[in-house]
Amino acid sequence: MSLSGTFPAQKKDGSTYYRASITYKSKHISLGSFSSEESAGCAYKKACSLLFDKERFHTEPLQEIESYLKYSGELSFDKWVMLLNLRDNGMYCRNPIYLQKRFFFYFLDASTTLKFDVDDLFYYMNHKIMKRGGHLFVSDYGMQVNILSRYGIKNYAVLGRDYLFVNKDVTDYRYGNIEIVNHFHGVTKDEVRGQDIYTARIHVNGDYIIGRYPSEEEAAIAYNKAADYLKSAGIVKDFPENYIETINAVEYAGIYHRIRISQKLRNIGKSRSE
Repeated sequence: MSLSGTFPAQKKDGSTYYRASITYKSKHISLGSFSSEESAGCAYKKACSLLFDKERFHTEPLQEIESYLKYSGELSFDKWVMLLNLRDNGMYCRNPIYLQKRFFFYFLDASTTLKFDVDDLFYYMNHKIMKRGGHLFVSDYGMQVNILSRYGIKNYAVLGRDYLFVNKDVTDYRYGNIEIVNHFHGVTKDEVRGQDIYTARIHVNGDYIIGRYPSEEEAAIAYNKAADYLKSAGIVKDFPENYIETINAVEYAGIYHRIRISQKLRNIGKSRSE
């Protein structure tokens, strides 16, 4: 006779494994697959404790992590958070999300909690966040997509130079907490005598200053012009192109034509083409 909440299943090779599931408020929830009936039964018991024995646990979700580490047994961390959110907020999410009034927590693991605006709830209910090499990304149509791209932050952007977390909390991804400083490749914002100046740089065996310009758009176009010039001089390199959506094609062409790039950079092109 099977333990409560468990049932055996067969792998393709004929071996047996066990699954566990639980029903809460008419919703049937899978708790996962296990190598033994005992493990599946343990996961079921822990899920029952979390859902039905509320007095045993804290009501603050961040404090619940301590309860998880102490009482979880075979129940996975992600499933623990999903059940906790269902119990307290009446919503079952397929990812480790816990709802608050105007935002939600996304528990990347037992030691890392991210915050997002409620506007992003549907997206992260359907896209699991993964971490590799310090970068957070999701799989979207088979591609790895950096979560920063949802804020218009490019892959080459550097924290502290191109974008900032306003409250210094690098786990707070609410839109009001992220400030984009530099929108374009090769462009940085500087302050000279109390005025904002935009410096365009390009990398060719070292960083070269293309020039300094009064607007971010002009600096971005200067970068494009410098990249075009170097390519025409025979320098083979994949220079990212800046796309400026705030101006039309005629305005772009006018700025491109009149804008100047540094003599030092032009000399590099000349030496390569000779």
